[in-house]
Amino acid sequence: MSINRRNFFKVLGVTGVTLATGKSLTAAPVAESRTEFNAMLYDSTRCVGCQGCEFACAEAHGLPAPSFEDTPKPGIERKTDETRRTVVNAFTTSKGDFFVKKQCMHCNDPACTAACLTKAMYKTEEGAVIWRGKKCMGCRYCMVSCPFDVPKFEYLSPNPKIEKCDMCYDRLKEGKIPACAQDCPMEAIVFGTRRELLKEARRRIQESPDLYYDHIYGEHEAGGTGWLYLSPVPFEEMNFKTTLQNSSYPALTKGFLYAVPSIFVLWPAILLGIHQATKDNNPNEEENE
Repeated sequence: MSINRRNFFKVLGVTGVTLATGKSLTAAPVAESRTEFNAMLYDSTRCVGCQGCEFACAEAHGLPAPSFEDTPKPGIERKTDETRRTVVNAFTTSKGDFFVKKQCMHCNDPACTAACLTKAMYKTEEGAVIWRGKKCMGCRYCMVSCPFDVPKFEYLSPNPKIEKCDMCYDRLKEGKIPACAQDCPMEAIVFGTRRELLKEARRRIQESPDLYYDHIYGEHEAGGTGWLYLSPVPFEEMNFKTTLQNSSYPALTKGFLYAVPSIFVLWPAILLGIHQATKDNNPNEEENE
């Protein structure tokens, strides 16, 4: 497809002026959303490592079913990849063996969406962080920026996608709950609003102080996340990242344009211009955005 030069230089020009002035020339004020974020509470004291969440996730998103030979074992870290959006790992801790589910954390202020030049990675009003393939230009900045190392790229696909948990956003729009929460036999995964789940997590800690470590992982880490965790032991015993800052990572970039030469941010602007100039002409989608 030929490049539309007018669109290319329009986008690049606006970006260049924005760099020079430090102000956005096209962004309109966004009304503050009153929608409360959805969230998930994972209680590792209840998880039995059945991998029901993995099978439910694979079925809900058309991904390969987990192998029955690939089970959680202490000392072996299973990771998410382009074929699985969530995994369960086993850990031997000071209080015995426990399991931990891993997936996208759905940060309150995600680094991946801040790094995405085309809004392909998008934080919905309801709280889920989703990937929109029609807007992606394949830069993979979302992968580099994520403090939890979550987005995965289909390197071997002729039409590559970014794979990550989207909190079953399509199911949420239908009034259903995420597949992993629905199919968890031990109710180790609970879906609700973030405020409700934080309240529930604090209640469990207060009522059973001998069972739980007194910390809710995700309440403050990286500015707060949509997945909240309870554990019987300090989280570093189960390989959680416990050195993350409490403020969001996009907050670190607020002074970036004034601290480095413009040449370091011009290349992303060029890529954005090429994307805008060569993408399919879809007026309805642009008007909705």
